[in-house]
Amino acid sequence: MIRETLSRHTRINNPDNQVSERVIKMSAKQQLRILVPVKRVVDFQIKPRVNKTLTGIETSGIKFSINPFDDIAVEEAIRIKEKNKSLVESTHAVSIGSAKAQDILRNCLAKGIDTCSLIDSVGKENIEPLAIAKILKAVVEKKGSNLVLMGKQAIDDDCNNTGQMLAGLLNWPQATNAAKVEFLDNGKVQVTREIDDGEEVIEASLPMVITTDLRLNTPRYVGLPKLMKAKKKPIEKLDIAKDFPEINTEPQLKIVSMEEPKTKSPGVKLNSVDELIEKLKEVKAI
Repeated sequence: MIRETLSRHTRINNPDNQVSERVIKMSAKQQLRILVPVKRVVDFQIKPRVNKTLTGIETSGIKFSINPFDDIAVEEAIRIKEKNKSLVESTHAVSIGSAKAQDILRNCLAKGIDTCSLIDSVGKENIEPLAIAKILKAVVEKKGSNLVLMGKQAIDDDCNNTGQMLAGLLNWPQATNAAKVEFLDNGKVQVTREIDDGEEVIEASLPMVITTDLRLNTPRYVGLPKLMKAKKKPIEKLDIAKDFPEINTEPQLKIVSMEEPKTKSPGVKLNSVDELIEKLKEVKAI
């Protein structure tokens, strides 16, 4: 839901994906309190395998890391703070999941996020997007956030709808698939988003929800000294049942069965058009 759109147009050429260098003139009431939701997922370099019961992905002994799209959101929040220190009041990362999600929150702290919260799911796995959005809405209201930066989707389920649901629940404007984020002198936020035939530019007022695409930035590498220092920083710990009792986190969908795609047979190299025609005739394609 876009509450206010001042300009929208299409461009074919990609602009430089950097946070605006301009000095941003905003009043103290409009200082940014950025919330960045992050998710712990199977590392993107790992090829997922279906478990023996055919009910989901095998997670035992598998490397986990921060969802790549969320990592981009973390990087963007830090860049905004670095470029405009007087503009950003706070940056806060939140993760909903098991206690093991502390490792990705420590990584966020090491990169430069100010504070973090872990909402322990207490054994509940695969919490669906609507429930996640409702929990995030409660966190936004508690923290007084006025900008949510989050990945457009998680690579484990590829739902790509939590950000949209959150914006709807909050009745905030949203800009999805952001490839560039700029803060204008008039206090509005300009987001360039990629669409099928080029780019779309959206302007909206805070508060708002922005979901990040791969081309927005390249997340920074964190060295061991910063990671060690981050281990000493506190993480706020909440309980999904005790602190959010009014939110139903029971799944509305059930996975009946899951299986890996069938292996495709290798192709055949043909030396001429005549051979191609013969092969097509064999399979009765022509």
